[in-house]
Amino acid sequence: MAMEKVEDRKTIQLLAEKKGLKPSNVKGTEGVQLTTGNNPRLAFISWDDFFNALDARGLAVYRSGGWLKIMKA
Repeated sequence: MAMEKVEDRKTIQLLAEKKGLKPSNVKGTEGVQLTTGNNPRLAFISWDDFFNALDARGLAVYRSGGWLKIMKA
């Protein structure tokens, strides 16, 4: 399956929440990801902070076969 860029931020949030994922920051870095939070190196952040980080780093959320992935836009 091809990766499809998810343009709408509300759709990204809804897809993530359906999977039990929350936006997070990798402590000590500028890295962001969607996670269940089972890693002590991650800290939950707001959706606004998550989307601002994506914009600042030129990243986007893509989906394929039920997976969500953050990649260069």
